[in-house]
Amino acid sequence: MSVDRAWLSEAVRRIEADYNRSADTHLIRLDLPRFPGIPLYLKDESSHPTGSLKHRLARSLFLYALCNEWIGPDTVVIEASSGSTAVSEAYFARMLGLRFLAVVPASTAAPKLDAIRFHGGEIHAVDDPRAVYDVAHRLAAETGGHYLDQFTYAERATDWRGNNNIAESIFAQMAEEEQPVPAWIVCGAGTGGTSATIGRFLRYRRHATQLCVADPVASVFHRHYADRAVTTLDEGDATCIEGIGRPRVEPSFVPGVIDRMIAVADGESIGAMRALSARLGRHVGGSTGTNLWACLRLAGEMQAAGETGGIVTLLCDGGDRYGCTYHCDDWLAARGIAWQAAAERMATLLG
Repeated sequence: MSVDRAWLSEAVRRIEADYNRSADTHLIRLDLPRFPGIPLYLKDESSHPTGSLKHRLARSLFLYALCNEWIGPDTVVIEASSGSTAVSEAYFARMLGLRFLAVVPASTAAPKLDAIRFHGGEIHAVDDPRAVYDVAHRLAAETGGHYLDQFTYAERATDWRGNNNIAESIFAQMAEEEQPVPAWIVCGAGTGGTSATIGRFLRYRRHATQLCVADPVASVFHRHYADRAVTTLDEGDATCIEGIGRPRVEPSFVPGVIDRMIAVADGESIGAMRALSARLGRHVGGSTGTNLWACLRLAGEMQAAGETGGIVTLLCDGGDRYGCTYHCDDWLAARGIAWQAAAERMATLLG
């Protein structure tokens, strides 16, 4: 496909201008009385224009596709997503005047679907989450459109050497802290793009910081990390935590740049999410709870070993999108998710 260079130049300018209008996301410090010398920092990605970490990914995917001339002024743009990536991509598609189709699992939280529609996107729901890839490919073929394919291109669309990526931002914001180089950075993995970017950046900049990926128990990533021969989950295994954890190893997941993986049960993620929401005075999402559970486990291990140092993690999105799910006691009870004990334990550790 040959794309008119004047249109392409204007499309890239619009995306870059949008970035320039947005201040960087905040880095929130939480001192933990039970863990002196081990402060916790939350990189608040909920403050992006589309409310989540996926705003960064969507911007990179669009720029990557544009500069490869995969997208033109009449291209239908398609994505397979559990919700948040599609929200952000719908935002950028509307900015460029493009039609956007989101292929999502039917179980995706209703507020996420509303947000996709708010930004002009169209919903194509599928009952089997494993089918989203094939359906996205089919729709791209039927429409002559472009499948952005976050699960393949996330790790290559972002400049891990430091072109305004999340790792560079974290270290710039940590510069004036008493321990500017954190002991750990903790993130989840959906595509694997964020962990690949952070892990590569740490090695490129020669930082001693280690990368830990927090993964739902019902995800293949931590199994693959332990045994590279494991690439898929058994049929029926699934996490309720949207945005992270996958039933198959995605092409963007790069285990070699990860130093540690911690598997977190869904009830632990929800309990940590509830406790952190109470501590901050505002709701956060489930994947943030997954990250937090791993952070406090690392803090305990560091304390037992007599170590100090900061731990940085991601506040992936706000909790308003999950008012009818993770923040609804009836919804959790109907699915047999026991979270109360984890919430109490986490509240104690947060102080």
